[in-house]
Amino acid sequence: MTTAPTFTVADLAQLSEPGRHDLIRGELVSIPPAGGEHGRIALTLGARLHMFVQEHSLGTTYAAETGFSLDAEAATVLAPDVAYVRSDRLEGLEDVSGFLPLAPDLVAEVVSPYDRASIVQDKVLTYLEDGVELVLVVDPQRRSVTAYGRDRSARLLVEGETLSGGDVLPGFELAIADLFS
Repeated sequence: MTTAPTFTVADLAQLSEPGRHDLIRGELVSIPPAGGEHGRIALTLGARLHMFVQEHSLGTTYAAETGFSLDAEAATVLAPDVAYVRSDRLEGLEDVSGFLPLAPDLVAEVVSPYDRASIVQDKVLTYLEDGVELVLVVDPQRRSVTAYGRDRSARLLVEGETLSGGDVLPGFELAIADLFS
């Protein structure tokens, strides 16, 4: 028997406490503001994804403050640093002013100095369990990107290598070095 979440999606939507918050299986996780390096890297990746998605009319990209209600019953809402959703999955959702009620096709999380490895790993598993096809974990300290596929396979990419959009964004490529320059 599962217990009811201690914090619900509706509670999160009504939260007046300032700051950014994730909701993972009913647990409210407060997140400090990101630092300069984090913001620069997230914008670089987001801008490159956005340009590619727009150029090929593939869907919509979202910035860090966008909440995705991955599983309302399990009380899970996450706001990845960058997200992409295919246009066919957005039909009927154009005017959603609250959390988007779906899992993105791609998410990226930029690791911050305050992030605990266990929280980042929990987010990765949550994204994959709830239907995200490609999860990117960008690690500025190690100047690397780990790409997790739907089958939970992981590929570590370092400078000198190129990130590919794979089946999620065919044709998208970004040199890892470009994220950190």
